[in-house]
Amino acid sequence: MDDKAELLEILKQGADAWNAWREENPDKYVDLSGVDLSRAKFGGVDWKWLDLSRADLRDAILSFSKIVKTSLHRADLSNAVLTSAVLEETDFIEARLRMASLVGAKLRVVDFSGADLRGAKLMWAHFRFVDFSGADLTEANLQEADLHGVDLSKANLTRANLRGANLRGADLTCATLVEANLEGADLTGTQVYGASIWKVALEGAMQRDIVITDDGEPKITVDNLEVAQFIHLLLTNEKIRDVIDTIAKKVVLILGRFADERKVVLDRLREELRHRDFSPVVFDFEKPDSRDFTETVRTLAHLSRFVIADLTEAKSVPQELQATVPDLAIPFLPIVDHEHGPWSMFQDFYKYAWVLKEYRYESLDTLVAELDGTLIPKVLELEKQIPRLRQREDWSTATKCATTDDDE
Repeated sequence: MDDKAELLEILKQGADAWNAWREENPDKYVDLSGVDLSRAKFGGVDWKWLDLSRADLRDAILSFSKIVKTSLHRADLSNAVLTSAVLEETDFIEARLRMASLVGAKLRVVDFSGADLRGAKLMWAHFRFVDFSGADLTEANLQEADLHGVDLSKANLTRANLRGANLRGADLTCATLVEANLEGADLTGTQVYGASIWKVALEGAMQRDIVITDDGEPKITVDNLEVAQFIHLLLTNEKIRDVIDTIAKKVVLILGRFADERKVVLDRLREELRHRDFSPVVFDFEKPDSRDFTETVRTLAHLSRFVIADLTEAKSVPQELQATVPDLAIPFLPIVDHEHGPWSMFQDFYKYAWVLKEYRYESLDTLVAELDGTLIPKVLELEKQIPRLRQREDWSTATKCATTDDDE
C-alpha cells in the first residue's frame, strides 16, 4: 500500500488505525510528500520512515507523537503543535515552523538547518545532536531549554528568550544574539567566534571558558560574553591595538571645578598638554550622587596615562579621587592654589605611592612654567617606579619618593 490517497484514508481513521498499520509495516518508507494535512489532529501518531517533505502541516496537532527517521524537508508547520513530541533522526531542513510549539519536546539527531523558527515555542525542550545552523530563531522562546552541545552556528537568535537555558558547549559561531535574553543561562564552554553580541541580558548567567577563536586556531577563552568580540578584535586587529596603545600613552585626565575662575586653569592645562603631545580629557561633575558618576570617572581614569586633579575649592573631586586612587596604580598629580590648599582629609591619599605631593602654585603662569621643569618629569619618573612600588608590602613608605621639588 503506497498510494497516498489510501494512506491518507488510514490517517483519517485516527492514531489507533495508523499505528496498527505501522506495526504491520514497521520498516516501510511511506511517501506523503506534498500532502495537505493542515489543521489535522494527529496526537500520538507513530510517524516513522515517513516522507512529509513540502507537506502542509499548518495548525496541525502532532503532540505526544513519535517522529522517527522522517523527512519534513521544506514542510510548512507554521503554528503546528508538537508539544512533548519525541523526534529522532528527523529532517526539518528549511522547514517553516513559525510560531510552532515544541514545548517539552525531546529531540535527538534532528536537523533544523536553515529552518524558519521565528517566534517558535521551545521552552523546556531537550536537544541532543541537534543542528540549528543557519536557522532563524528570531524571538523564539527557548527558556530553560537543554541546548547542551547544540549547533547554533550562523543562527539568528535576535531577541530570543534563552533565559535559564543550558548552552554548555553549544556552537554559537557567527550567530546573531542581538538583544537576546540570556539571564541565568549556562554559557560554559560555548564557541562564539564571529558572533554578533549586542545588548544582551546576562544577569545571573554562568560565563566560563567561552571560546573566542575559530577552529584550527590556538584556543583562547574568556569569562565574559560581552567582551568576547572586543578581546578577539584586540588580538587580531593591529590598528585597534595601536589605538589602545596610543590612548594608554597620551590620554591625561584633568579633574576639577568648572566655576568660572577654576575653568580658566583647567582650560589652560588642557591647551598646554596638547602642545606637549598629550590628549587631555577634562572632566567636571556637579552631582556626585549620580549612579553614572563613579563608573564614568573610573572608565576615563583607566584609559589615562596619568591624572591631574585641581583641589582648589573642590566639590566633586574628593569623590572622583576616592573612586579611582585606591584601585588604579597610575600617577596622580594634585595641584592647588596656594591661597586655598587641599581639604583636610586629602592627606589620607598619601598612603598610596602613586599620589604625588600636592603642588601649590601662586599663579597660572607659574603652574604652566613648572609643567616641564618639575611636574611632568616627576610624573614620568613615578610612572617608571610604580611596577616596583606595587610589589612592596608597605606601599605607604614609598610615598616619600613621590614628592615635588618645592616640598624638599
